[in-house]
Amino acid sequence: MKFDCAIDEEFARGLAAAQGAITEGKLVVVPTDTVYGVAADAFSPTAVQRLLDAKGRTRQMPPPVLVGAPTTLEALAVDVPRYVLDMVSALWPGPLTVICKQQPSLNWDLGETRNTVAVRMPNNSYVLALLKTTGPLAVSSANATGESAARDVEGAERMLGEKVAVYLDGGPTQSGLASTIIDVTGVAPRVLRSGAIDLATLREFNNAFEGVAN
Repeated sequence: MKFDCAIDEEFARGLAAAQGAITEGKLVVVPTDTVYGVAADAFSPTAVQRLLDAKGRTRQMPPPVLVGAPTTLEALAVDVPRYVLDMVSALWPGPLTVICKQQPSLNWDLGETRNTVAVRMPNNSYVLALLKTTGPLAVSSANATGESAARDVEGAERMLGEKVAVYLDGGPTQSGLASTIIDVTGVAPRVLRSGAIDLATLREFNNAFEGVAN
């Protein structure tokens, strides 16, 4: 099923359908502020495995988790440095993915995470509306492994087809730039992937950032 989010009544129906699909352990394609993503219930191992299978990925490539509020980070992670809390407060929602130490009490299985979790709050009203009804979702770019990430719902549908139960069409994504990924689990923070948030901005919060420069 595909729903046009630009039409209020259709978005309302699509949101309900997407919430139902997530509850049933099925996959949903959603627009974000970077590229389209394919989402699953983060707390359902079966749903997460379905996501990995749809993309052709192994458990060695666990999906990040999208959240609906910056405060959710502390519920999913432990030992989060103060500068990281300041950073997400200022930069979320936005294209910044933060890898932290995972909360040990979490009852989920995202794959071989090595006790870490990658978290982001996207700046897109449609997916945020869904996140507020479902809670954290495991979300990876909506594409088959080896293909470019979809920037519109048609591209996602072409690659994922009937593996996905619900498609939310939010129109073409604005930037197409991937999120910047930082790892804050070590002594010094590192940039693992250069993206929409540049190194200079990150160093405003901690000048020790090292890794890929934009």
